[in-house]
Amino acid sequence: MCAHVLVAEDDEMQAELIRRSLLAEGHTATVVHDGAAALAAARALGPDLVVLDLMLPVVDGFGVCRVLRGADPEIPVLMLTARSEEDDVLLGLELGADDYMTKPYSPRELMARIRTVLRRSGRTVGVREDPAVRAAGLAVDPQRHEVRCDGEPVECTPAEFQILLAMAAEPERVFTRRQLLQVTHGLDRASTERAVDVHIMNLRKKIEADPRRPVRLLTVFGVGYKLSGSRP
Repeated sequence: MCAHVLVAEDDEMQAELIRRSLLAEGHTATVVHDGAAALAAARALGPDLVVLDLMLPVVDGFGVCRVLRGADPEIPVLMLTARSEEDDVLLGLELGADDYMTKPYSPRELMARIRTVLRRSGRTVGVREDPAVRAAGLAVDPQRHEVRCDGEPVECTPAEFQILLAMAAEPERVFTRRQLLQVTHGLDRASTERAVDVHIMNLRKKIEADPRRPVRLLTVFGVGYKLSGSRP
């Protein structure tokens, strides 16, 4: 099953873990961090599933679910919350949530629930034969944990792989050092944001014809880094 999932979660680390888990299963994902952004993204993208945190700022998860149900009664919604009171569970389900998970949860259980909701909804687009994420002449395969650049294999450390996977999934998006550090969370525990610069430098040596004049992995001065959306 391949689907586009909208993740509305105000905890950036939790959101990134969900996004990475979705990519590893061959899905695509859009991440937002407040309820207003969730509603705007849902209108613009028409996702196959919304993973919706209950305690969102601006508009909470209940409000988002209520609006989503009014606009598209068929869109699947999986609610996440740190609150487990029975009234909250019942209200979420009454508003039309298809499933409900209480934090903390395991990523494996969350992915199992997502598979079940997607299968019930029938909104997936079938099996994705090639799970690789592609951008700028790169193919990053989250299932085989392989990277190819212009068809040639590239050896990457686990942290380098996660950085490339995140950036290839959203070409032209500018990632701050902090965001890229979160991508490597659990793989590079002793790292600081400056360590991201070292990962980028090492990746450029592996995927750029001239690492001193990169055309794929670009610096956005004063902000961070991005992966070009076009092939060199």
